[in-house]
Amino acid sequence: MNGPHQGQQLVTAGTPLESADAAMVLVHGRGATARSIVQMGQEVHQDGLALLAPQAAGNTWYPNSFLAPVEDNEPGRSSGLQAVGNAVETATEGDVPREKVVLLGFSQGACLASEFVARNPRRYGGLAALSGGLIGESVDLAEYEGDIERTPVLVGCSDVDPHIPLERVHETTEAFERLNGDVDERIYEGMGHGVNEDELDAVSELVADVLG
Repeated sequence: MNGPHQGQQLVTAGTPLESADAAMVLVHGRGATARSIVQMGQEVHQDGLALLAPQAAGNTWYPNSFLAPVEDNEPGRSSGLQAVGNAVETATEGDVPREKVVLLGFSQGACLASEFVARNPRRYGGLAALSGGLIGESVDLAEYEGDIERTPVLVGCSDVDPHIPLERVHETTEAFERLNGDVDERIYEGMGHGVNEDELDAVSELVADVLG
């Protein structure tokens, strides 16, 4: 498709792709930028890891809440999923195996990264969905079929996040368990909408495992 997010810049950092052993695709949140999520990536960067971050047109992947009916967030949602897929493809075309590609998203980006992996099930290096969940008015677990082959999945969120209902976090975890993911759900009491050191430590461990 030629949607609103196609043709946007792919920001790169970390180890150059041509000499990288693994890659992380970072998906920014609403109102943020690819460069801002790359800064988070640099906090967990280790030698050998390329950082790739697609940029949303207008800094927003889709207009409404991720809990809105899917059609209300088109074409942004589908265009965003393609942008994530194109970034993964950039990594694999750079000779990084897909099973060494980690996807990390925060907020709206976590929703998009989760949806991408769930709808393109295969082995990845990992998924870190920080303060987000699967997209749609409801989650029909029967829609998510396939096998992600024990891909490590970190689902981190506050129990009182103003944007992410706890029930949706649990449904997202259940969906990835159904897809044969190795899921680590971490719920933080009273955190609000953000990322904490425990999550960054978990992502760093995931990166070390992928590079190991």
